[in-house]
Amino acid sequence: MSSVSLNPTLARIDLYPVKSFDGTAVPQAEILPGGSLKCDRRFALFDSQGHFVNGKRDARIHQLRALFSEDCTRLTLWIDGSDEKTTFDLTQPWDELESWLSSYFQQPVTLQENRRMGFPDDTNSPGPTIVSTATLKAVAAWYPDLDVAEVRRRFRTNLEIDGVPAFWEDQLFGEEGQTVAFQIGEVTFWGINPCQRCIVPTRDTWTGTSTAQFQKTFNQQRLATLPEWVNRSRFNHFYRLAVNTRLPTTEVGKVLKLGDPLRLIQ
Repeated sequence: MSSVSLNPTLARIDLYPVKSFDGTAVPQAEILPGGSLKCDRRFALFDSQGHFVNGKRDARIHQLRALFSEDCTRLTLWIDGSDEKTTFDLTQPWDELESWLSSYFQQPVTLQENRRMGFPDDTNSPGPTIVSTATLKAVAAWYPDLDVAEVRRRFRTNLEIDGVPAFWEDQLFGEEGQTVAFQIGEVTFWGINPCQRCIVPTRDTWTGTSTAQFQKTFNQQRLATLPEWVNRSRFNHFYRLAVNTRLPTTEVGKVLKLGDPLRLIQ
């Protein structure tokens, strides 16, 4: 296992107030009753059949640009390359926003809100996802046309740890059915498993265009760089990156802040 005598600290917090929209970097984040971060995936888009309208189902979502106010109550939307921007108040009825989105996607689209947990992909591990800055840099180096910022946007993790080598976070999960306990600042986490990725990271975040051989390259490189001490039983395939977490109910209301240290709980 990699040494924890390094200096793992929380270097970045990213929230995604509307699922599949652009994220926003914040200096701190509060833990919700459902174990997720306040404002993260708080809203989601749905079609008339009750299915998510997201990056997995519709690549057109990548061409939407979104900017959120600091308190995540106001959303400015525009189509990439357009100068026409519209701002919506998320505390008010969403008729105008839903009409705008329905027009863009050419189908009825509604907005839903979940203030307790948001809309995580994995409801069994709804805590924030964790990756290291070094890992993002390593992945960017696998592709000649990608930089760290683009890799960060593609993988959409919540918490970024600095002061450690690439893939250091792979020690934050254990055997199937076991958890790894650790703290960031005053907040206790349970590491659950390496996050299984979907089609979204294969696409350019500005255009939705697929990167050729993205997943094949990723699988080959992930296997080649997997730390010797990692629990390989958790990798039925190697298209996995970052760590899924769950939080004890005792952590509700606590706040994560940039610069908080990370330490394993023995």
